[in-house]
Amino acid sequence: MADAPIYIHAGAHRTGTSSFQLCLHENRQLLDQQGWTTAYPGRDGIPSGELALRLPSGRRIDQKAAAAKAAGTLSAYRDGRPVILSEENITGRMYNFMQGQFYPFAEQRCVALRAAWDGPIAHVLLVVRPYDQLFVSAYRKRAEDNAMPDFDEVRDGYINIDRGWPELVQGIYEALQPDRMTVVPYSARGTNVDLLQRLVPNLPRDGLVEPERVVNKSATDAALEILQGHYRSGKKLSRDAWTGIIAAHADDKESRGIAVFSGKEKAALAARYASDLKQIEWMQQISFVSPFPAP
Repeated sequence: MADAPIYIHAGAHRTGTSSFQLCLHENRQLLDQQGWTTAYPGRDGIPSGELALRLPSGRRIDQKAAAAKAAGTLSAYRDGRPVILSEENITGRMYNFMQGQFYPFAEQRCVALRAAWDGPIAHVLLVVRPYDQLFVSAYRKRAEDNAMPDFDEVRDGYINIDRGWPELVQGIYEALQPDRMTVVPYSARGTNVDLLQRLVPNLPRDGLVEPERVVNKSATDAALEILQGHYRSGKKLSRDAWTGIIAAHADDKESRGIAVFSGKEKAALAARYASDLKQIEWMQQISFVSPFPAP
């Protein structure tokens, strides 16, 4: 018997995905009562998150084995009911940005995911963010847990990235073959409940609640300076020590220039983003949400 329809929130990174997954957690009982199965990971302390979807990365992939592994993970959510799945790592890792590559293995990962689910992919939703914001946020996020090169050493990779959102959107669409795909600019994202209703258009809004707490909040420059000092000296931090550093410097909002593009670089990235959004808007098979309010 074929799998039930699945509705996929495919991130992307640094677009409020953890907050959306917390929203699924807060509304899981109501969604269950309405006949939905929910699937999302437990990153960033999402209490009920159990999804551990592993998709392939690399130049040489055994797609059959990758699909079988993903199918095994998804078997826990095959209960005959439609599924709402949220996973930002469907596209791959942010690490590749520094190397001038924009999600280089996204299509391979999506091919494996498509093969792993026998039913229809009813809808895929992707939130996209301006490049300058995305790259800075990605660098800062990685700097919370890893020794990083100075931003000046990797900025060329960001500025000269090999492709962008239009190519990624087209690749995801062709690999997943969804009945529908929607692209939402970050500025038009709205609340988490708004996003949930975009993903599942006929979902009743009554009873749905917004999360009361913030998750995956970025560390300040002051905290990142201290963390980088530890990592670059080879020191490993316990989670309690790490949390303590983040919390102790949360109120110090002064910029130390940890990750900053010049005005000229920001303008160039903004122009590319605007052009790329227009390309996506012109894609006949894609539903595009305008980043500008209706007059």
